[in-house]
Amino acid sequence: MIEMTTIKDVAKLAGVSVSTASYALNGKGNVKPETKMKVLEAAKQLNYQKNGLAMDLKKSKTKTIALILSDLSGPYYSELIKGVQEVTMANGYDLIACSSIGGKDSTAIKFLTEKRVDGVIILAHNISDEVIMASSRDGFPIIVLDRFLEDQHIISVLVNNTQGAYQATKYLIEQGHRDIAFISGPSNSVDSINRMKGYQQALEEYDIAYQSKWTFTGNFTREGGYHATKLLIMQGDLPTAVFYANDEMALGGYQAFEEMGIKIPDDISVMGFDDIQIAQYLNPPLTTVKQPKYEAGTLAAHLLFQAFDNQEINRRYDLSTDLVIRGSVAKPQNLI
Repeated sequence: MIEMTTIKDVAKLAGVSVSTASYALNGKGNVKPETKMKVLEAAKQLNYQKNGLAMDLKKSKTKTIALILSDLSGPYYSELIKGVQEVTMANGYDLIACSSIGGKDSTAIKFLTEKRVDGVIILAHNISDEVIMASSRDGFPIIVLDRFLEDQHIISVLVNNTQGAYQATKYLIEQGHRDIAFISGPSNSVDSINRMKGYQQALEEYDIAYQSKWTFTGNFTREGGYHATKLLIMQGDLPTAVFYANDEMALGGYQAFEEMGIKIPDDISVMGFDDIQIAQYLNPPLTTVKQPKYEAGTLAAHLLFQAFDNQEINRRYDLSTDLVIRGSVAKPQNLI
């Protein structure tokens, strides 16, 4: 069996990264002339452009699209995947969902740098802008979620995380809370950064001082939310409300407060973000910000098929969020 030469092989022979090799082969980016020459020579030596299977993949339709996610686990992604899958199936296409974990050797990167699918939808911030831009090319549309990249072959679908977090914090303030903690996601997460921004904007608007002692990192996981809440409790100076940057961390917060005998919302109010399915079944049901997860998935898939048909479409689409008021937020005790 003859193995197909990949761009990874070209990059290895040329002594450069996969993204640099892709830039050089696609005539993009600021690649030095001598580096580009090394890549082209390596491609020629490996017969990269003339490889039969590779050329067939470039010319033919696979009737498959790839959905690349940071993590395939967790309730947030299920609604997104459902939205994408329904549209792809209705159009007679197959969907491959894969994780971006694994770096440059991951299947996700291969889908981007080699034409193994007809198009890609990406919600994975551990894949750099540079790699995505280098993979952009004619006949290979890319939809990116929650980031904006300016390229003729890339379409951005964004959720207004800043506005959603602003609305959530404003609601807490309007209920009488002035001491509001914020449990963030990973420091490199654009979603978390924008939600922190919305939180701080609301505080500033109401002339409430931001206090770093009430800001902790929970990494968007239930365990992270649990441990961050434990640290908050250990300080011995509880705020009257906690805003978790996603619902999974709020689940961990519920557990930590219950273990310490702290009642929601009698002793402390809790706000989440995402409106995952379990949020409505918690005790008390979680007040949160609803993200259009399913809608984002269906829109992304529809845009991909419009791009396949060379239809005129915008390069950027913005989706709004909604505040869902349930039972986990009440007025502070001193105002009751």
